[in-house]
Amino acid sequence: MALPTSPALRGPVLPALIATAGDSARQRFMEFFAAQIRNPNTRRAYARAVSGFLSWCDDHHIRHLPDITPLHVATWVELENRRVSAPSVKQALAALKHIFDWLVTGQIIPTNPAASVRGPAHSVRVGKTPVLEAHEARALLDSIDTSTSSGLRDRALIALMVFSFARIGAALSMRVEDVFIQNRRLWVRLNEKGGKQHAMPCHHTLEEYLHAYLDGTGLADTPKSWLFCTIKRGTKHFSQNRLEQPDAYAMVRRRAKAAGIKTAIGNHTFRATGVTTYLKNGGTLENAAAMANHSSTRTTQLYDRRRDDISLDEVERIRL
Repeated sequence: MALPTSPALRGPVLPALIATAGDSARQRFMEFFAAQIRNPNTRRAYARAVSGFLSWCDDHHIRHLPDITPLHVATWVELENRRVSAPSVKQALAALKHIFDWLVTGQIIPTNPAASVRGPAHSVRVGKTPVLEAHEARALLDSIDTSTSSGLRDRALIALMVFSFARIGAALSMRVEDVFIQNRRLWVRLNEKGGKQHAMPCHHTLEEYLHAYLDGTGLADTPKSWLFCTIKRGTKHFSQNRLEQPDAYAMVRRRAKAAGIKTAIGNHTFRATGVTTYLKNGGTLENAAAMANHSSTRTTQLYDRRRDDISLDEVERIRL
C-alpha cells in the first residue's frame, strides 16, 4: 500500500513504531497530520513532538504502540521539562493526547496512554515578547531607506504589524487584493488563526505607507500576487515567492540594528508594541482585543506592557 509523504515530518517519514505497526496504523498516522491539523506551524510542532516521543520509546525498547503506558508518557514529559520550557512541554503533551485519541478512534490502540498525564504547571500574566517604546518604533520606521523596493516593502510590513496588530503569519499570507478601499478609506483583510478572517481600517500612517509601497513597486496592478514577496537574487525585482517568517525575522533584526535599537526584537514585537501604545494613549482593553482579533481580553492582557513603566518608576525610588 503506497502512503503519501508529509512535509511536516522531517528526516524519516515515519517513526519506527509507526512504520512497523501495519498499514492501518501508518495510514491513520499520516491522516492525522493531513486531515486534523490545518495550521502549518502547529503541524510542524506536533510532528516534532510526536516523532520525538516515539523515537524515545524506540530507544527504550518499546516496540509496539499498545505497549506504551501513562508511565512512559509521564517519564518523557518529566525529561522534556528539564530540557525545554513549560509551554513547550504542554504543547508536546497536547500533541500526544491528540494523536493518541486519533489512533484510539481509528481502533489502532485500545486506550490513550497520554490522557491521564498532567503537564507542568504554568501561569502567565504578562507576555515575554520584547516591546519597543513608541519613539523607538517611530525611529525604526523613519530609518528605513525607501528609495528601494525592499525598503518600501519592509516599512509597510512593520507598519502593518504595529498599526493593525497583525500577526506575522497573517501579514505574510496577505495578497495585494487584501488591501482595499471601503468607505473612502484603505482597509486590510487578515486571515488569522483558526480560519478567522478579520478586516480593519488603516491608520493614516499605515495608509500612506501601503499606498507608497503598492504604487512605487507596481504591485497595485497585480491583485492576486503576494503582498510581501522576496527579492530575486542579484536583482532589485520582486519574485513570485512570498516572504517567509524567518526572512521577516532576519529583516526586522537587521533594520533594528541599523536604527541603533538595542532591544532584541522579533516579528511579534510589533503586535505587542502596537497594543501597548494604543492602551497607553487611552484605548480600552476590549477594543484592543477586537482590533487584535482576540477571542478573550485575557489574551490581549499578555500584550499590555504598561506595568513595565510602573515597575521601572518604582525601582528608581530605591535611592542610596
